[in-house]
Amino acid sequence: MMIYGLALLALSFLLGQWVGEVLGSLLGINANVGGVGFAMIFLLIFKEWFLNKGWFKPDMESGIDFWNKLYIPVVIAMAASLNVKSAISSGSLAIAAGVLPVLLAFLIFPMIVKSVKSA
Repeated sequence: MMIYGLALLALSFLLGQWVGEVLGSLLGINANVGGVGFAMIFLLIFKEWFLNKGWFKPDMESGIDFWNKLYIPVVIAMAASLNVKSAISSGSLAIAAGVLPVLLAFLIFPMIVKSVKSA
């Protein structure tokens, strides 16, 4: 079962990288825009979907946790440094594509937390 957790993580990572590349090309930037972030979102969505279907087992979670402890922090650090280099070299559109989602997240996150607490 541990291998299924690794497969779920790999699928999430590949989908996230693909979405990041597509978003970058749509914005006219020759770089991956938010691929690791999209991968994390896909992982959360897949995990919740698997939990609701009853397919997610504790062994699967240990497969995800294994790579979570080793791999994801390294990938995030590498991607962050590459994204900053690409943004600076690509111009103001790339910088805006990075700053606007962060500002939107700061605005939307408190509303999400309030709605979850009240439910």
